[in-house]
Amino acid sequence: MPRTPWRRRRTTDSPRPAGRRWAGRLRRGGTLARQALLVRVGRRSGDSGRAATATRAEVIYTGPDPAQTPALLALPPAPVEPGEPVATTVPLLPGAQTASRRLRFALVNACTLASLSLGLLAIFLAMQGDVRPAAACLVACVAFDGIDGALARKLGVASPFGAQMDSLADMCSFGLAAPVVVYASLAHTVPTAAAAVACVLVAGCAAIRLARFNVSPKDGKFFCGVPTTMAAAVLAVTVLIDLPLPGTVLLGGVAVLAFAMVSSFPYAKLARLVKLPPWVWLLPAVGALVDPRLTFAAVVMAYLLSGPVMWARARRV
Repeated sequence: MPRTPWRRRRTTDSPRPAGRRWAGRLRRGGTLARQALLVRVGRRSGDSGRAATATRAEVIYTGPDPAQTPALLALPPAPVEPGEPVATTVPLLPGAQTASRRLRFALVNACTLASLSLGLLAIFLAMQGDVRPAAACLVACVAFDGIDGALARKLGVASPFGAQMDSLADMCSFGLAAPVVVYASLAHTVPTAAAAVACVLVAGCAAIRLARFNVSPKDGKFFCGVPTTMAAAVLAVTVLIDLPLPGTVLLGGVAVLAFAMVSSFPYAKLARLVKLPPWVWLLPAVGALVDPRLTFAAVVMAYLLSGPVMWARARRV
């Protein structure tokens, strides 16, 4: 039998001369694999800030014996060593946990829950065909939504929990109840499928608008897109006053309002609108005396157009 011109090395699995290069690659790849398999198992008391690691095969169960668990439950908890992580609960209300602050916190959240309850009542009334009372409930939802935020800031109980709860209530009241009321009002004037598509568009855009608002930096002067609360107020007042416009025009207005919520156009906040010169409000006041419904439609259209105008002006500058 002819003798092989090379010896098989024990450090490789390949009989070829190039096995050394392949073994080097495998060793380097194995280093990455070992690093990927390392699992942190916490800090040891004897280590000076160095985390103990072990492979998945080396991780063993060090907890109490299941057979002795009932007996161990009666024992007092073991003291926590310095540096060991401790499970903590985040309070819903940051700051001092006094009885007066808790009462104010409960009052603010009661306003939020009232807005949510009125939204559900609007859905129930719309399902029974009482469209105008349902729209009135939506207007009350808008009022409570403004009250809870103002109270939270004035009473000093604003919290991340309250902000998230307000967003969830807005989604139920303005993202779901408002489209249902609009659908009930448009069902007999436009095709049912078209009304359903427009209402689904309002719900989807409201969800996107609220989620974007929660994660975006806040601007004290302008909104990025039409706020969900203002869009719901426009829809509710439109149904409440029975705006004298054809069904197709109303359907197009609903779609435009939905897209305005998710647009990037800047829209002035209410506090900025109040500071406008008095002569600006003269035309709407006179128009309200002549025909309040058409004046309302004109004001809403002017507000929707103000966003693209300010956006184009900012780009030009």
